[in-house]
Amino acid sequence: MEVVCLDMEGVLVPEIWIAFANATGIPELKKTTRDEPDYDRLMNFRIGILKEHGLGLKEIQDTIATIDPFPGAKEFLDELRSLTQVIILSDTFTQFATPLMKKLGWPTIFCNTLLVSDTGEITGYKMRCEKSKLTTVKALQSMGFDTIASGDSFNDLGMIQASRAGFLFRSTDQIKKDHPQYPAFEEYDELLLAIKKELS
Repeated sequence: MEVVCLDMEGVLVPEIWIAFANATGIPELKKTTRDEPDYDRLMNFRIGILKEHGLGLKEIQDTIATIDPFPGAKEFLDELRSLTQVIILSDTFTQFATPLMKKLGWPTIFCNTLLVSDTGEITGYKMRCEKSKLTTVKALQSMGFDTIASGDSFNDLGMIQASRAGFLFRSTDQIKKDHPQYPAFEEYDELLLAIKKELS
């Protein structure tokens, strides 16, 4: 049996930190896992910027409330879920993801958790497990599942490489250039067709 593992930000919904950077006018927060492969370094950088500007969880959640999934994302996900099991594997946080999952029809998501003080300050974060996407794919495989994976960023490459089939979706030119062995798609119908071929 197959399980399709999808990234969330950049694939199904816009990048939350970029939206927040635009809302606050803090360009440093536009840096994402497309730019920085070291997630720990990236998150500590973000937390430092938030502290410097006196911003906390509420301000980010206010921005997330204005974010909608990409056009066609819910329809793509609905059709895919009618064909096979789908898990969204994301390095985002439960405090960010919940309203977006509602807009996508409550698909299954495995993600991480922010550590938040009583005043709403983000003080740190707790990863679900080390190398969470790759670790999850390997765990699914150990239970007898074949995995098919798709994502757009550096932190998706592990699960793509480890899966029976892997696809880049709306990735950067650099990642596509560095990993030409993975088919790269820009539209949901292309990705859906490629996954269907793997399922047949």
